[in-house]
Amino acid sequence: MTHETDTIASEFFAAIERGDLDAVRESYSQGVAVWHNLTNRSQTRDENLRLLKYFTGRVSDRRYEVLSREFFPGGFVQRHILHGKLGSGELIAAPVCLVIHVSNGKIDRVFEYVDSAAIRGIFA
Repeated sequence: MTHETDTIASEFFAAIERGDLDAVRESYSQGVAVWHNLTNRSQTRDENLRLLKYFTGRVSDRRYEVLSREFFPGGFVQRHILHGKLGSGELIAAPVCLVIHVSNGKIDRVFEYVDSAAIRGIFA
């Protein structure tokens, strides 16, 4: 199970890095809920894909520097630094922690914790 979950995780983050939102959609279950600490609310799959479209349109050279990926039955916790570049040339390096639940080979639940100051320029 760990190998399968690791593959799902790697493919999910690689899809975001390359801006392949169709692949991200395929990674999600139809009823996925993506919760963000900054808004304290969950997004549906379509809402999250719209957010990711905005994000990938504003941030180029996206790269995940994985600090740790630890598995638990039914998912994983990943700490990473999200690197990228804004259109202004400003570089970002946002520390993020995600708790992701996986069911039937799909991402079913996401809890995202990010420092608002680190991503302020993206959503200004």
